[in-house]
Amino acid sequence: MKVEKAPVKFGTPQTPPRQDSPPPPHRPPPRPGSTPANGPRPSMFSQRGGPRTVEDPEDGTPLPPPRPKGPPPEFKPGDHVVYPTHGVGQVQGIEDMPVAGMSLKVIIVTFEENRMTLRVPVNKAASSGLRKLATDDHMAEALEVLRGRARIKRTMWSRRAQEYEAKINSGDPLAIAEVVRDLHRNAGQPDQSFSERQIYEQALDRLAAELAAIDRTDKAAASEKLLTFLKAA
Repeated sequence: MKVEKAPVKFGTPQTPPRQDSPPPPHRPPPRPGSTPANGPRPSMFSQRGGPRTVEDPEDGTPLPPPRPKGPPPEFKPGDHVVYPTHGVGQVQGIEDMPVAGMSLKVIIVTFEENRMTLRVPVNKAASSGLRKLATDDHMAEALEVLRGRARIKRTMWSRRAQEYEAKINSGDPLAIAEVVRDLHRNAGQPDQSFSERQIYEQALDRLAAELAAIDRTDKAAASEKLLTFLKAA
């Protein structure tokens, strides 16, 4: 009996014989506490929450742990302080106030012009923006800002007004000085609009109040000092 062979198709890829892949190269086991090359870098804090040394990604030298923030400033009765949205006030004392069955230590700050009393928790004083008066160097920088040139953006007044109010409510003398500088008008310059005048006077009053507390003078004398710097621009 004649057996016919199956026809061979040319051009069909032939499956190469199966070969076992070579074993992976031997790698020493990782040292305790080390991290693989392609694994996540060590965290700045250990699992227990304590700081640990972090290696520099470039040369591998250990970096020191982050420095803790300094202690919050201490306020005493009689200190003049600045609250961002209310300006300059005076500390009357620190008392314990009962809140929800617990005792909360608060700083009592009074504002004479507004006839307002503010109670700020001691543990929230820094985050609320309550601070002591600016240093002489910081206020000197603010006065130099008044000598500078006005920098008015070419945007709608409503947007600029929001930016000016945000700077005033920041409580930063440098930011407030920028508002005074940009909205001040010398003789021969176009008059201010009503809303511009309001924001300008608010910024000038806020800056003069802090300057008066630093110089231990009244607000009128501080305002005259600010106008002298503005006219010298």
